Amino acid sequence: MRAPMVAANWKMNGSKAICREFLQHFDADGSLDVVLFPPFLYTSILIEGFAERSISVGVQNVSNVSSGAYTGEISAEMAVDSGATYGLVGHSERRNLFGESDGLVAEKFIACQRAGLTPVLCVGESLDERQEGRAESVVAGQIDVILKSVGIKAFANAVIAYEPVWAIGTGETARPDQAQSMHAFIRAFLTKSDATTAKNTRVLYGGSVNANTAAELFAEGDIDGGLVGGASLEFKEFAKICRAISR
Repeated sequence: MRAPMVAANWKMNGSKAICREFLQHFDADGSLDVVLFPPFLYTSILIEGFAERSISVGVQNVSNVSSGAYTGEISAEMAVDSGATYGLVGHSERRNLFGESDGLVAEKFIACQRAGLTPVLCVGESLDERQEGRAESVVAGQIDVILKSVGIKAFANAVIAYEPVWAIGTGETARPDQAQSMHAFIRAFLTKSDATTAKNTRVLYGGSVNANTAAELFAEGDIDGGLVGGASLEFKEFAKICRAISR
């Protein structure tokens, strides 16, 4: 049985005040895994504050190397040393705005697992790619780079987040049937390599998830939770989203 998960990607947003609000008012009931991905500057605040509660903290990005003269970079080892337990890799904003290739994403995925972080691999297609009928082939290609690099067993300690690029930060959300179709495709694609690993790998939906859309999305059989963007910055809204899957 795959445990449900809801993850909060704050992106380059947040403050000490928002961290305090979450620490004072937000909690999870233990029926699902909750992960907060704040900017790295705030990870220690949340890690220490949630130490006695079943809420994990991750980092939004890691370097593909462990150490060295790479000004401004954060290694996966540093993230682990700070107390983080998850690492986002391959988010569409990293791919599109910072030019991260599938190959570099694979290196970061490997770096996370080498250091002891659980990678959350983000995959997804653009609007043009969907309209051209290439959505599944694009997503398969993004996953296949990982499979060719480290094999299917690596997904026994990883999470996949499907985020249709056309639905991120736009207010648009994939219909539940659209999201379910891609999630089922991802699981079927993994099944070609190993059915057990495919069955046990959690696949989250990310794409303008909010309290109004969460319950219907999370009711689909292959959607194991959500990677939430803007709606995760307000603890009351994020709590509603979490309750939609822990019902």
